[in-house]
Amino acid sequence: MNRETAPVLPSVAILNTRIHNLTMAEVLERAEGMITLAVPGQIITANVDQLVGNRRDRETRSIYISAALVVPDGVPLLWAARFLTPPLHERINGTDLMERICGLAERKGFSVFLLGAPEGTADLAGRRLRERFPGLRVAGAYSPFFGFEDHPSEIAKIRRLLKIIKPAVLFVSLGYPKGVRWIAQNQAGCGIPLAVEVGSSFNYISGQQRRAPRWMQKRGLEWFWRLIHEPGRLWKRYLLNDLPFFYYVLKQKFSSGMNSPDDR
Repeated sequence: MNRETAPVLPSVAILNTRIHNLTMAEVLERAEGMITLAVPGQIITANVDQLVGNRRDRETRSIYISAALVVPDGVPLLWAARFLTPPLHERINGTDLMERICGLAERKGFSVFLLGAPEGTADLAGRRLRERFPGLRVAGAYSPFFGFEDHPSEIAKIRRLLKIIKPAVLFVSLGYPKGVRWIAQNQAGCGIPLAVEVGSSFNYISGQQRRAPRWMQKRGLEWFWRLIHEPGRLWKRYLLNDLPFFYYVLKQKFSSGMNSPDDR
């Protein structure tokens, strides 16, 4: 089944971004289908910061439109969907999704590759995944230097590596918007069926950072946990850049013509 003949998936438009309304089980089913059919597709785990950023960045927003799946990673997106209607089924957190896909890969014999994060982190995350999923085929891990995207020779090196290894799944930890852009520009040329930008998941899986307690995750307070642990890096994002999200949601609710995900 190609992208043109695939059934239209249920979705909710939030800030002109289409968020697919699927359960974790349904996302995993779609992921397995992409790998089996070898049709390159990107899964994006969207959050408030990304949706606000997409309003300013037409190029990145177009990547979200063409992605195979865009799922809600962030409780505020669930709140917004409930306010706008219809509600989303559940949060699809990037770290949880990465671990679930690894479980799927272990059962089905799919190989995975980890790209990104500071030096040593991807390797350590790969070792932790092998410990948790003994049958998982971690085909490799690579952490490019900061700013590598401006060096054609480094990009070519990574592409050659991926073409040789041919992983079924590529997990990318390069951040927004760098990660989704890199996937959009390179995934098909590398022949990788499934690619997912997973944010800080390598740090969490490797044990170098602790995730927020489950009760904070459920109540939408994971941002606060991250802020108190990384104030220098995240204060501007959470306390300044992301605040317009709530204004934009209100505007969408009470303005006509704001509910189309393709609205420019």
